[in-house]
Amino acid sequence: MNRSLKNLAKNLLPPAMLKLLKPASAYGWKGNFRSWEEALSHCNGYQAENILQKVKEATLKVKRGEATYERDSVIFDSIEYSWPLLSCLMWVAAKNNGKLSVIDYGGALGSSYFQNRKFLSHLDVQWNVVEQHAFVSCGQDFIQDNRLQFFASIKDAFEKKGLPHMLVISCTLPYLEKPYQFLQEIMRYEIPHLVIDTTPFNFESSDRLTIQKVNPEIYEASYPCWFLNYEAIKSELSKKYSIHAEYKNELGISLDDHHIQYQGLLATLI
Repeated sequence: MNRSLKNLAKNLLPPAMLKLLKPASAYGWKGNFRSWEEALSHCNGYQAENILQKVKEATLKVKRGEATYERDSVIFDSIEYSWPLLSCLMWVAAKNNGKLSVIDYGGALGSSYFQNRKFLSHLDVQWNVVEQHAFVSCGQDFIQDNRLQFFASIKDAFEKKGLPHMLVISCTLPYLEKPYQFLQEIMRYEIPHLVIDTTPFNFESSDRLTIQKVNPEIYEASYPCWFLNYEAIKSELSKKYSIHAEYKNELGISLDDHHIQYQGLLATLI
């Protein structure tokens, strides 16, 4: 790897992942597909058992205190905080007298909860992850406790836990087949606060559908991934929400040699 590429990698990735780097053509985000079906036909998906097993093992190490932090099954020596997300969590908790009920949509086995639990430890927290059925079953059997629980749908979480204070969507919108329809559906619930966190948006004023190929040293997987139009997402949310804050995350990725910094927003119900 040449020096300029190494320097770019240092700006895009946390230190614990630098050792996984291979030539840029080997993995990452590629293509510009016309439909989800077309992109999916070139992928092997995210539901493979080996992925769940790796995430489970890493999460259990964090839960038991044997590891510091996990993201996408990778163990880190230090926590890579999304400080803007944590600020949103603390602000909403402050508004609710130290109580915080969260639906974490696409939250794996509770990665964001464990990431922030040190700061949430003195709050009355109910963290509800909504995920695929295999992850939910694993979470219920091995991970959940009285603060962290797992559900197969937002509706199921509502029926069991009631209306939450906020919905967190952390780097999940790009992996939904119909992200705008999803936003329309969740807005009908009128959750008081919505957070979109750590999400890459397109560098052009349009939506673009790519395929993400994961470095096999993390796990074997590839799946469709949107780079959405940020202004279009804000416009959709503005039908029921006001944008309370917008922010940039520290991390980013590269698409067509363009640096795309992760970003997010906090929206409040009008």
